[in-house]
Amino acid sequence: MEFLLINHPLDCPICDQGGECQLQDLAVGYGGGASRYQEEKRVVFHKNVGPLISMEEMSRCIHCTRCVRFGQEIAGVMELGMSHRGEHAEIESFVGASVDSELSGNMIDICPVGALTSKPFRYSARTWELSRRKSVSPHDSTGANLIVQVKNHRVMRVVPLENEAVNECWIADRDRFSYEALNSDERLTQPMLKQGGEWKTVDWQTALEYVANGLRQVKAEHGAGAIGLLASPHSSVEELALAGALVRGLGSQNIDSRLRHAAFDNVLPGGKARWLGRSIASLSQLQRVLVVGSSLRKDHPLFAQRIRQAVRHGAQLFRLADRDEDWATPLAASVQADASVWVAALAGIAAAVAAEAGLQTPVAGEVNETNRAIARALMGGEHKAILLGNAAAHHEKASSLLSVANWIGQQTGATVGYLTEAANTVGAQLVGGLPGQGGLHAGQMLGGALKAAILLNTEPVHDSAAGATGLQGAGMVVTLSPFKANMDISDVLLPIAPFTETSGSFVNAEGRLQSFSAVVRPLGETRPGWKVLRVLGNLLGLPGFDAESSQAVLASALPGVAAGERVDAARLSNADAGVGPAGADLNPARVRPCVAPIYQLDGLVRRAPALQQTRDARTVVEAEGVHA
Repeated sequence: MEFLLINHPLDCPICDQGGECQLQDLAVGYGGGASRYQEEKRVVFHKNVGPLISMEEMSRCIHCTRCVRFGQEIAGVMELGMSHRGEHAEIESFVGASVDSELSGNMIDICPVGALTSKPFRYSARTWELSRRKSVSPHDSTGANLIVQVKNHRVMRVVPLENEAVNECWIADRDRFSYEALNSDERLTQPMLKQGGEWKTVDWQTALEYVANGLRQVKAEHGAGAIGLLASPHSSVEELALAGALVRGLGSQNIDSRLRHAAFDNVLPGGKARWLGRSIASLSQLQRVLVVGSSLRKDHPLFAQRIRQAVRHGAQLFRLADRDEDWATPLAASVQADASVWVAALAGIAAAVAAEAGLQTPVAGEVNETNRAIARALMGGEHKAILLGNAAAHHEKASSLLSVANWIGQQTGATVGYLTEAANTVGAQLVGGLPGQGGLHAGQMLGGALKAAILLNTEPVHDSAAGATGLQGAGMVVTLSPFKANMDISDVLLPIAPFTETSGSFVNAEGRLQSFSAVVRPLGETRPGWKVLRVLGNLLGLPGFDAESSQAVLASALPGVAAGERVDAARLSNADAGVGPAGADLNPARVRPCVAPIYQLDGLVRRAPALQQTRDARTVVEAEGVHA
């Protein structure tokens, strides 16, 4: 302990790690009251490694190299290392590089001293001033467990809550830093109406009566089929359940959460859902993995981390993708093909499996050496999975991809599953966030088929494949959002609470229901989305809108499922939608799959300043001109 403290600066009273410092705890517990070291202490120059991690106080570093090992062993990218020797040793990124891993924030948690700290949080609060409250990430489909730290009813910091079954002790950077958007100037804090082309703030009663009267008028003039609701799959189970009840209560079946899809035939009847096909924890034990149509590292950072651990223990990872991306883990083989011909490329692997097994080929496909290598590997091993990514789910030929993948899975003993895009993609399917019999899907609604559109938590210009131009001709567009969104196309803006200001639930990729509570009070006149929908249902005189709490809505929407438990397996299925491998469409797709870049996934990450300054965000803006 004395040696550790020889060069360590004695700045505990002002150190931003004070109260959370393992060295401080040990020194107080075991160390003496004074140091015998009288010589000058060394000073280490600070480094700039990007917008997320602060290395301003590297004199505190005790060279434990946890951050180096994290990069090597968990993130898969060794971005930090130790240079020089002896008293000149320093932790640094080499050649002035920034730290760009999508898991980099975890280095802050594992640093035992205050050498690596959170740049957005730095010097904003003392740790003992913060209240700690549990929550669930609203971004990707992992459903990472969080501890949200609060001071004066303001979210100050987000750190992981350990849950071995879901996120272990890690979270992705977008889970950690997206909280900045909660306190941004773009928050919508009062209901607003557009009158004469100008936005005016109004009270809730006026805004909701305007919406109710508008919906009644559209129904009377154009029929209930002219009303539709587009919901983000990042919305909670409770919000989606009441949104579905509202639309159906009006006599319409037009509700959809599959905003980025190009085809809408890959759906199960009766409230069943596409899902991961296995538990999240089991991804770490896989021996063979074929990933189809996913930017795995950026779409699902924590799933990628688990698969990386499996590869470290001998698993073989294969992929079918349209570009050669660095997944920060060794690939056993990779099939690179344009997204338009993915069905034919996957058919080639199926044909190779058939040849290896001595079976009749279920679908015409080219057999080459790479396909044979993948087929032979999938025929061996015990724990195997074929995982369909966001691009495969949103693909124009999604049904055909699933059919061929299912056939390969049946012959090789591999499970087939969807990585699923958003925090509540599975939950949206379970509680009726899809169109009913004869209802319009998202593509049709966004194509201009509506006279009245309700937008729940979504910005079509960013969140959909079709964009927002088709909504310009609608008579009334109502946006329910925590942010000033869709102002060019909307007539009404209703401020609803983000996940930190309301209670609710998400169902993650493995079908696990996870509930969360509000951690701060709503900002301004913001109200929980489920309450806004309930009151709107009451104003319209619809039955079934009498729930007094989000728990009551949840109990009605998903009866018999306890928080933290998995949904009944009978409701989760990746069975073919009646196509079969022989009916797979091998013709090239006409449109590219619409997939959100890592820091464009939802409204929260799009408005988080630190995330938008990262290399991943800047690369997208420079390459595609996406507005960050």
